[in-house]
Amino acid sequence: MEKIAQGAEALIYTKEGRILKERSPKKYRLKELDDSLRKFRTKREAKFIEKLPISGPKLIKIDEQNMIIEMEFIDGPKVRDILEKKIGLSSEIGEKIAILHNNGMIHGDLTTSNMIMNEKYKKVYFIDFGLSFFSNKIEDKAVDLHLLRQALESKHHKIFEKAFRLVLEGYKEKSDNYEEIMQRLEKVEERGRNKHK
Repeated sequence: MEKIAQGAEALIYTKEGRILKERSPKKYRLKELDDSLRKFRTKREAKFIEKLPISGPKLIKIDEQNMIIEMEFIDGPKVRDILEKKIGLSSEIGEKIAILHNNGMIHGDLTTSNMIMNEKYKKVYFIDFGLSFFSNKIEDKAVDLHLLRQALESKHHKIFEKAFRLVLEGYKEKSDNYEEIMQRLEKVEERGRNKHK
C-alpha cells in the first residue's frame, strides 16, 4: 500500500490498482462526535460515488468500521496540469456539472485538481467527493459553479475567463434550469464582490 495524498479530511493510498480513502481521526474533536461525523461523511461520499451519473471512480466497497472507501483507480493527468493546452475540455466539464446538478448532486469542491483526463476513454473523470452532498436547491448549484470560477481564476488566471465561458456553454447544453441558475450565480458573485470591498 502506498500513500499518494493527504488532505484535510483523509489519507489516500493506492493498492493493487485501487484507491483507498481513509478518513483519519481528528484529535481535537470529542471521540464520539468525531466517530459519528467520520462515519456519516464516509457513508455519504460512498453513496454519492455509487449514484454518480457521470464518469468517476467506481465504488468497490466501503468499510464503515475503519471509515475507508475503496474505489477504482483512474489513470491520467489532472486537468489542472493540461487545461492551458486543452481548454476545450472546459465544455465537457460544464456538461458534466449540469448532469450532476440535474440529478440533485452537488460536488462541493469543483477544482481542476479534482478532475482527471483519462486518455484511454478520452474523457474527463471527476474525483474527490469528500465535500459532496445531495441538493436540488438553485443556490447550491450556483455556489458550486461559483467555486469552480474562483478555482479557475486562481489556478488558471491567464485563460480563466475563456475557460469559464466554455464551462457555462457546456452547462447550458445539458442543464434543466440554466436561466434560473445563472440568475442566482450573478447574485452569488455579487455577494462575493461586496464581501471583498
